[in-house]
Amino acid sequence: MARQRIDILLAQRDLAESREKAKILVMAGAVYVEGQRVAKPDQRFDDDAKLEVRTGALPFVSFGGAKLKHAVDNLRITVYGKTALDIGSSTGGFVDCLLQSGAARVYAVDVGTHQLHERLRGDPRVILLEGINARYLKSEQIGEKVDLVTVDVSFISLKKILPAVVPLLNDDGVLVTLVKPQFEVGRYHVGKGGIVKDSERINAVIENTKSFGESLGLRPVGMVEAPREKERKNREYFITWER
Repeated sequence: MARQRIDILLAQRDLAESREKAKILVMAGAVYVEGQRVAKPDQRFDDDAKLEVRTGALPFVSFGGAKLKHAVDNLRITVYGKTALDIGSSTGGFVDCLLQSGAARVYAVDVGTHQLHERLRGDPRVILLEGINARYLKSEQIGEKVDLVTVDVSFISLKKILPAVVPLLNDDGVLVTLVKPQFEVGRYHVGKGGIVKDSERINAVIENTKSFGESLGLRPVGMVEAPREKERKNREYFITWER
């Protein structure tokens, strides 16, 4: 009997609108096969396997929420009761994950405007800071130091962001950065479709990022590869830091 990837099966049976949304459900722990929770979207099952989705809707407003949930679970990041700052909020996947994980409040910062999902925009625990370039973020714009900072930015190096973010973190706070090699290696090392395939360059980016963080007084304490929404997307990595 033929076996298929679980994300394909979910889409084929109309249990998810698309493979991408199926992956979100799997990463959020909402998909079960024969009563057993499915851990990865590339797991394969028989075509006639009994599938179950134990949620009425997609658990997060974007795939970013599933990515951060993967990091929270695998790196054992404590979110409950924490005051958090999310840099590069966009639609709000990270914000959504933080709230669902029990954050007391989340400052959502993005250089763009009118991007945060309506459900999050109306949540009293979310303090929205739109149209703000995180490179120039000031403590008075936040009004307090935070327990947890998450960073997911594109088209800019983390080295441009971290110097402004570290002073906003409590002495015992935790920083979670999503390292994206395609925005760190320089454009001459990015291949067709914006993909970085050279594992040596990827490893160099990770080590350089760690060294830069250490120069700011941070200590890397954990790392895990982020789930990918599509197979052909870049490999990205979460690094957690303490002061």
